[in-house]
Amino acid sequence: MTATSAFFERLTVAGQDPRFSKVCGSVRFDIRDGDRLDQWLLDIDHGQMRVTRSGAPATTVIMVSAQVADAMARGEVNGLAAITRGEIMVDGDLGLALRIGRLFPRKSEHAGPDGGR
Repeated sequence: MTATSAFFERLTVAGQDPRFSKVCGSVRFDIRDGDRLDQWLLDIDHGQMRVTRSGAPATTVIMVSAQVADAMARGEVNGLAAITRGEIMVDGDLGLALRIGRLFPRKSEHAGPDGGR
């Protein structure tokens, strides 16, 4: 299982996130690995999260390489910084894409007591 798959599995299990209680919309992640395209659809309805493997239309589409997606899922890459560097392309509601960044772990969440050094 990739870090990205594990990330979406955690969202599926959690089902609800109070930080998104005022958010309604959908985000499709188009994750490219060479010639392969994995698509994950995250539907948010007032904090209720539903994840499916789907290429259905969405409010926001986030296009990213598998390498960057895995690094984000491990907390190694900041989504906003990756957008700025052109490693992530966003089509649709940029505000929703930026909010989704809250779902990804931060490096400090995975660092040990010495700060990961």
